[in-house]
Amino acid sequence: MIPWLHDAADPLPDPHQALPKGSEAPGLLAAGGELTPARLREAYGKGVFPWYGEDQPVLWWSPDPRMVMYVDEFHLSHTLRKTVRKFARTKGREVRFDSDFRAVITACAHAPREGQAGTWIVPEMIEAYCHWHHLGVTHSVETWIDGELAGGLYLVNIGRMVYGESMFARRTDASKIAFAALICFCRAHGIGLIDCQQRTGHLASLGGREISRAAFELELPPRTGGPAIPDWSYDAAMWDLLDGPTDLHPQDTGP
Repeated sequence: MIPWLHDAADPLPDPHQALPKGSEAPGLLAAGGELTPARLREAYGKGVFPWYGEDQPVLWWSPDPRMVMYVDEFHLSHTLRKTVRKFARTKGREVRFDSDFRAVITACAHAPREGQAGTWIVPEMIEAYCHWHHLGVTHSVETWIDGELAGGLYLVNIGRMVYGESMFARRTDASKIAFAALICFCRAHGIGLIDCQQRTGHLASLGGREISRAAFELELPPRTGGPAIPDWSYDAAMWDLLDGPTDLHPQDTGP
């Protein structure tokens, strides 16, 4: 049995109480509650995130192992480097930050996923994360082609920690370009780790890897306790960091 959160006063359990491997829902920690900013902040600070479908209660997860991307381990292939460089210098093609967060999260909700018939980005979650966006906690990285949204991703940012949530692409490589832009932004602002939640082949090809839940939890306090990023805006100069960081803080390097 997993605990039920009856109201806002009920704290999330210790993540180590999540259902183990071999169970029906490994990583499931709790159910119930609401997606308030306070609850979401508590959850992400513990390495917990909501993931559920239509007609389900809010379900809270803490998987083990955890998929992460150490920013200095980002794999920039020769092909992706050429794609990004061409995109950055082609007229009518833009990278934008926070230009249309709602459009990005909505597009992510409707993007087809291999092996999934529906979406976990339900309307309640869209509204909660849009509210969090107005509070300056969630952000979008977007690729635009000739004035149309071509792809992008959205994320949660607490201190110097980034939690990648979902991405979508309507044009070839549009989401990869957005992710490369996020990597450059992280390098420019001393962010060394991006949470990717669960393993996918796509993230592994870009340099993501799995670490234990215990190792992930140790990463969180120094990063989430760091100073907030004051300005989430696009700067073309950040592309200079595409091939690698020039100065990462010691706490921003992987083990």
